[in-house]
Amino acid sequence: MADVPRLRSALASLPAYRPGRAPAGTGGPSYKLSSNENPYPPLPSVLDVLADAGRLVNRYPDMFATGLVHAVAERHGLAPEQVVCGTGSVGVLGQVVQATCETGDEVVFAWRSFEAYPIVVGVSGATGVRVPLDGAGRHDLDAMAAAVTDRTRLVLVCSPNNPTGPAVHEAELRRFLAAVPRDVVVVLDEAYTEFVRDPDAVTGPPLLAERPNLVVLRTFSKAYGLAALRVGYALASPTVADALRVTAVPFGVSGPAQAAALASLQAEHELLARVEELVAERTRVRDALADVGWKVPDPQGNFVWLALGDRTAELVEACEAVGVTVRGFPGEGARCSIGEEAANDLLVATAARFAV
Repeated sequence: MADVPRLRSALASLPAYRPGRAPAGTGGPSYKLSSNENPYPPLPSVLDVLADAGRLVNRYPDMFATGLVHAVAERHGLAPEQVVCGTGSVGVLGQVVQATCETGDEVVFAWRSFEAYPIVVGVSGATGVRVPLDGAGRHDLDAMAAAVTDRTRLVLVCSPNNPTGPAVHEAELRRFLAAVPRDVVVVLDEAYTEFVRDPDAVTGPPLLAERPNLVVLRTFSKAYGLAALRVGYALASPTVADALRVTAVPFGVSGPAQAAALASLQAEHELLARVEELVAERTRVRDALADVGWKVPDPQGNFVWLALGDRTAELVEACEAVGVTVRGFPGEGARCSIGEEAANDLLVATAARFAV
């Protein structure tokens, strides 16, 4: 008899999620550009709400985040029955996978894309089908449609794509949705949608009325600056939303997270002004990189992608030497968040030495 616990064999083949590392001490200022975090702290009004909510942490939160659900529904012109809150958009994605996939099913997604996709899919027992991005770092939706088979239960579309940056265009997504069987759920992951300025980019919520198999994911972690509180949501048809509520972790969204997200929605105009500043800084960084020879894929999130291939580790080390951490993907490239102006200047100066 074995003397160790018997665990699922599938776990051995799953890649480990690697969070962005905090900067190592260099003796000078250090900056974290490795996790796509919002460099601005929460608004004072949100901090006040958090302080009040902290007095109630001895009580369970509203399991269904009713107040937040209604506010999100109003924000998007949808019925509350179409909104499901969860522990960040990746937590809600886990609920979608659990609601749609069993062992032997397939999930189609672009690659490289969000590194949690193969983990969440693999944990369910389903098989991930990776479809390469095109040469511009964009989803090849024609190839993704061709990869759909009778075993496909779910397709993941990340717009803008993390980590490369380009957004999916509305016309191409409409063609894609028309090509995918209506019993296959399509997730449009819009974690960075507030940063998108591409006039042709898709916006998911208006398509929900036409496509009951579409699920739109959003988060309060990025533009709203609440990454540590882990709160996101799905927009879906009532039927799919009901299934997501079944697969939810009970009381998964804490009371403080609900309160802070609701307060952030109420102060959205202030937060989106900060987003405009980050978009302007993103444009400055992109242009500065272009001036020194970089060809950066169209950045529509709060990050830029530097395709270095085998030199990726060198750039990561060079950035760390000047007090900046970026997210390296060995053999492929580095994702560099847009942070404080001083951090971005250090990034550009360092990247100039690696221009290709």
